[in-house]
Amino acid sequence: MSPKKASGCGCSSVPISLIIVILGGGYWWFIHLGNLKNINKLLPNIQQIATPRMTPAPSKSEKEAKLPQTQTVPTPISTTIPTPTPKTAPQPSLSPVKPQKLPPLSQTLWDKKVIRGIYLSRYQITNNADEETIRSRVRYYHAQGINTIIHGVWGNGCTMYNSVVMQQTLGYRSCPNQFQDRWLDWLIDEAHKQGMQVHAYFEKGIKIDKNSPIFDLAISKKWIVPGVDKTYAGIDQYVLDVESPEVANFFKKILVEFVQKYPTIDAVQWDDYLGYYAELPGKVDRTTHLTNFVQQMIADMKKTNHNVSFDLCHHNPYWAKRYFAADWLSWNVDRVFIQAYNDANFKQELNYAESYAGVAITDNQLDHLKELVDNTKIKSVLVFPLTGKPEETAATIKNLTKNE
Repeated sequence: MSPKKASGCGCSSVPISLIIVILGGGYWWFIHLGNLKNINKLLPNIQQIATPRMTPAPSKSEKEAKLPQTQTVPTPISTTIPTPTPKTAPQPSLSPVKPQKLPPLSQTLWDKKVIRGIYLSRYQITNNADEETIRSRVRYYHAQGINTIIHGVWGNGCTMYNSVVMQQTLGYRSCPNQFQDRWLDWLIDEAHKQGMQVHAYFEKGIKIDKNSPIFDLAISKKWIVPGVDKTYAGIDQYVLDVESPEVANFFKKILVEFVQKYPTIDAVQWDDYLGYYAELPGKVDRTTHLTNFVQQMIADMKKTNHNVSFDLCHHNPYWAKRYFAADWLSWNVDRVFIQAYNDANFKQELNYAESYAGVAITDNQLDHLKELVDNTKIKSVLVFPLTGKPEETAATIKNLTKNE
């Protein structure tokens, strides 16, 4: 029996060199005969196996519906996200709030008077009245409906303030009364804060009596007009002669000094003592000399401080010229208040007062107040308390005018 053959393909009998040639030719065939395309088609499948499976990117509509789900969260790329600028919520446009206008308080006839004045003697500030006393006094008069304080600053030949002119001319710096140096500054300041005015009153004008601190000096200097002025019963007055250049210059300098020292004073006021007594000895007409003097005094004052009003509280023009040589219609004054102190001719004086700045009465004539208030032609009313109690007079005035 013949021996049995081994099974197999017989590859072991194929030479190694032939195998290498076959493999090399196969590789060349795949590359150069276009089968690379088939290999490239296989790469995505191979890559799909090697990489974690990702959910396909959603369409735009899907993005708005839900967030994509992934099995593996990719490492986020660092990006700077711009911070949105905060926008102020639109505010409704508001119109500016206008203060509500209150209806104006109705003015009484008394309130409508241009000047509602009360006179205070220069002695009101003696005994060293302090600042609070003076300021509270002003506020009191304001509360009584007074809008102007007429305060004495000169009288009987001397000033109620420290004056360089007096010191140089007469050897006195003021009247001998005790007062604080700044009293008039306080008075003016407080009055202006209250919306009031202050008128400086040159009491007794160019006249003095025997109690004047300059009486003996005036006699020795021959400053006095011969004779005694008996205009008012019981009071002997002596007239300083303004025809004398020395006397005239003294008064001019005094007035100029005053409006320089108190530049915010509202007015200076002189009265019927700026005049001569008709029955002085001799038949001498002093009208022209007095007119020239006053005109020059006013001009000097206005040149120094034109804001200050030069006022008169005098007799009506006929009486003033006839009995006092005071032709004040020719003086170039700013305002004139007619004295109506005599009840016997009160009506006649009102006729004059209607044509000028106003009327002056005393506290003994307050029974005429209603008549004056009701008369719209009377533009201003000045009250002079002869009793020396201006506070009581002011309270009476308020009571009498509260319904006017």
